Amino acid sequence: MVCYGCTETVRRTPEEVEQLVSEQLLFETDFVTEDTYQKRLAHCFSCDQLDYDTTCRVCGCFVQFRARLSQKACPHIENKKWDKVNT
Repeated sequence: MVCYGCTETVRRTPEEVEQLVSEQLLFETDFVTEDTYQKRLAHCFSCDQLDYDTTCRVCGCFVQFRARLSQKACPHIENKKWDKVNT
């Protein structure tokens, strides 16, 4: 299935993603450890629902953002890769 709403403008360079994620993380407070973040990203980068090496096809967010937040879980419908961290 192809997302007909997506265009070349949804593709971001790694530098653009880093900047956008950094800006949004300023509004957040509950983060996972670096180790948990890296494990989550590893799952995301091997997932069949990852587009452009940045974007989760299930929820539409940058995985580099979602994976940092403790209250977020993998949104994969059929095969969740990771869960939220209970604090």
